[in-house]
Amino acid sequence: MISIFLINKYFLDVLLLCIGLLLSGALVYACFVSIIEKEFRAAKVSFILLIFLFTLFITIYLLDFQLKSIISIIFLGIIAFAGLLLFLPIRPKLKGGTPVPKQKHDERDVMFSRNELVPETEKYDSYYSDKPDKKKLDDKFREKAGLLSEKTTFFEAISYASAHANLQVIEALKPIVDGEVASKKHQVDAKTITNYIKTWSVKLGAHTVGVTELKDYHLYSHKGRRDLYGKEINNQHPYAIALTIEMDNDLVKTAPKGPVVMESTQQYLSSGTIALQIAHFIRNLGYSARSHIDGNYEVICPLVARDAGLGELGRMGLLMTPKLGPRVRIAVITTDIPLVASSKPDLSSAIDFCRICKKCADICPSRSISFDDREEVEGILRWKINSESCFTYWCTAGTDCGRCMAVCPYSHPNNLLHNFIRWGIYNSYIFRRFALHMDDLFYGRKPASGKIPKWLKF
Repeated sequence: MISIFLINKYFLDVLLLCIGLLLSGALVYACFVSIIEKEFRAAKVSFILLIFLFTLFITIYLLDFQLKSIISIIFLGIIAFAGLLLFLPIRPKLKGGTPVPKQKHDERDVMFSRNELVPETEKYDSYYSDKPDKKKLDDKFREKAGLLSEKTTFFEAISYASAHANLQVIEALKPIVDGEVASKKHQVDAKTITNYIKTWSVKLGAHTVGVTELKDYHLYSHKGRRDLYGKEINNQHPYAIALTIEMDNDLVKTAPKGPVVMESTQQYLSSGTIALQIAHFIRNLGYSARSHIDGNYEVICPLVARDAGLGELGRMGLLMTPKLGPRVRIAVITTDIPLVASSKPDLSSAIDFCRICKKCADICPSRSISFDDREEVEGILRWKINSESCFTYWCTAGTDCGRCMAVCPYSHPNNLLHNFIRWGIYNSYIFRRFALHMDDLFYGRKPASGKIPKWLKF
């Protein structure tokens, strides 16, 4: 009996030590990763927890005291229960499901289109005659200096000039979003060509690629930009290819300072060039294809990307991708080449996380993001940001802000540490709540803007 007791006691001691070392090792890794990511608050919290847990487990292992075995069993029971509670696959069905718009959206109502309206012109008078409620709202942003203006809060010559350069190149690419189709049509296998396009797009720099059947609600009803203003959109392509491209984490973290708009426009350009290449390739095979890039869209890219299985629409109105959150830019190609639509994963966990997180709403400088649950807007259940107040802040700051994107827990880098957390969020309703509190502990509820990298300082 004594020998069995000693064996059991030894087993409990070793088991506790192993668990302690395992947790300590995880915290060492978290501390190391946080230092690499320049997240020094997270590194500090990891180190403090490491010292506390390591000391606790070593103390229990080394000391011999009355009721040690019972306390060890209780301690192990708590750990086992907590692990079971956090990682048990509990996924309640999402109320409201995945919303599908019942009507098309007019690009003339988008803030960028309204920003192009010039007072005392026919377009200006006609638009505000039909939408008088929007004029008072739009007058507020017209009073500000404007996006990328020298008179804005975060003006910085190098970042702004770089962003202007990106936008100028995008503008130069707009005439080739569509083009002539080769006279000879090559017969292709839908599955093979779909796999090729996905693989090549990733090779060209895309983060993720998906395919969906093109739906009416993916398309704007009318164009709203430049010389195509008011043109009715009649895109008959049966398929759409959506691709995402990663935005640099260090530059996004500087939001709303100058580097964020530099990076944002750079990845609009990068995603656009990939879309142009794919569209040219498809036309070379004898099929019609149009690329949809910044400032020259016929489609609502986040909706297309969502239906192509690349993410879900979150509280801030952006596409929430599984491994980069909203820290991506999107481009789309519509085409009539035979393709296989991508399977759509269940990403309702992202919606549930957005329901409880509200970090983007807390941090938003213009208070444009709702704290409320999703509401029915234009026939669909979704979150709707206040685009007017958001854009007015852009025109004050001079950048496209990006604070919501920078602080989103899903925006952390794509690595083992954060992917493990994302897996837990996907897997468990309970883990999501735990992960949110841990994100606040490690990174802060309202983290400060990151420092501008040295290579951008002159």
